[in-house]
Amino acid sequence: MGEKRTFTISVYSENNVGLLNRISGIFLKRHISIESLNVSESEIDHVFRFVIVVHTTEDWVKRIVGQIEKQIDVIKAFYHTDEETIFEEVALFKIDSSLLFDERQIQNIIKESHSEIVTVARDFFVISKAGRRNEIEALYEQLRPFGIMQFVRSGRISVSKASMDISTMLAEFQH
Repeated sequence: MGEKRTFTISVYSENNVGLLNRISGIFLKRHISIESLNVSESEIDHVFRFVIVVHTTEDWVKRIVGQIEKQIDVIKAFYHTDEETIFEEVALFKIDSSLLFDERQIQNIIKESHSEIVTVARDFFVISKAGRRNEIEALYEQLRPFGIMQFVRSGRISVSKASMDISTMLAEFQH
């Protein structure tokens, strides 16, 4: 069996109820954890894109993609290695407002981490950081001593470096 690596699976589908359950069931049956999941509209009208990140072997990811493609609502599924994609995640950090003015270090952390303040209210402010997971985790560790009121991180979003020609495939599929 090959070595385990991180793969990003892209699934193009119609937006039908129950598909997410069926896709997650494919991973569940094989005891493969989904590290992150994002679902959004794609570049094609009425077609949605699931971006699923898993850590497994190429053998298993090929089998999984094959199983996903057998699902009725799935148009096409692809998998890529990290080297074949451009990807990032987004995180929001909610912090006590007093720190913004009392702790000069917070302002330096925000600047040095290339994050941004998205809102400031009387009791809190919110920092947004887009980047690789390790960059977000590093910012989390820097902010943690000051107290993080709330934290949330998105699933990975990605585009492949190579053309996937999904639009061409769909045009042929619709004729």
